[in-house]
Amino acid sequence: MDARHDAQTVEQAAEDFAAEIARWREVRGLPKRQLASRMGFDPSYVSHIESGRHKPTEDFARRSEETLSAGKAIWKRWLDYETAKARTAPTAAVPAPRRTEQPYATGSAIVVEHDAARLDYDGHRYRLTMRRLLRNSGTEPITRYLIRISVDRYPDEPERSNAHYRKHPLTWDELNLTATCRGEAMRWHAKHDRDAFKEVWLRFDNGEGRFPLYPGESVWIEYTYAVGAEKWGRWFQRAVRLPTEHLAVELAFPAQLDPAVWGTETSMTAEAAPLRTAPVQREENGMRVFSWSTTTPALHARYRPEWRFRARPERETTKGEFR
Repeated sequence: MDARHDAQTVEQAAEDFAAEIARWREVRGLPKRQLASRMGFDPSYVSHIESGRHKPTEDFARRSEETLSAGKAIWKRWLDYETAKARTAPTAAVPAPRRTEQPYATGSAIVVEHDAARLDYDGHRYRLTMRRLLRNSGTEPITRYLIRISVDRYPDEPERSNAHYRKHPLTWDELNLTATCRGEAMRWHAKHDRDAFKEVWLRFDNGEGRFPLYPGESVWIEYTYAVGAEKWGRWFQRAVRLPTEHLAVELAFPAQLDPAVWGTETSMTAEAAPLRTAPVQREENGMRVFSWSTTTPALHARYRPEWRFRARPERETTKGEFR
């Protein structure tokens, strides 16, 4: 194995550690500032770790594992990182520089004018349809857009949850992810591919051509994927990572299950509180549809509808997170 490959392995291990931190932080519904406070770090430190500006440390790994109760998942990523570093040590090679975090393009800035999610459940599988109206408020074309999918079936039992996904990981075949923009299919490629966590770049191009989002333009994108009920739990979190002007959620469940829906909101400065307005429900072709929206979604806030099926109670608490 040559020095260049070793350096890339260290780089990937650092990225894996950062992704694991982001996954568990979001599963727990903690903003970066709040997690840093609980761990006793400066508010900016978690952000620097997740973006790669700071490298993982043993102290950070231990504290984050304890604070997030990650069932040793974070600690395992730390050990992987240390192993990768050890492989490069004998060569004294200079590690490859970490890529500066530029998720879209230098000079670009995305505003989400409208964010609409619809979750349909047929009794066996959940299908999520996301529609977003994106505006490029920057000065350079945008050629890709980052999305995340993560799950946690047993959030109060992280070791059990991790073991569950090791045996039953999310697969690309089952997700069957598709995306469109301007009536064109969008290519995509995985940035992170874990048992219960995926990050995906949706690309503004396909085999027929390119259709970048130019400065000042707005465009709708839509993407869908499906997950079996054994991997998707009974809550659905919307995390506001970009400036967003309107956010809406619809949950459609079989009426025969007698579903009940409620929700919470978490911000940078406040713990979870009930949604400020109640979901509105209607009947639609044998489905009970719950709708909720806000025209003032706060940046870094998390909106989490939860539900139960009164006609089909479960003994176990099962939860999952998708966005």
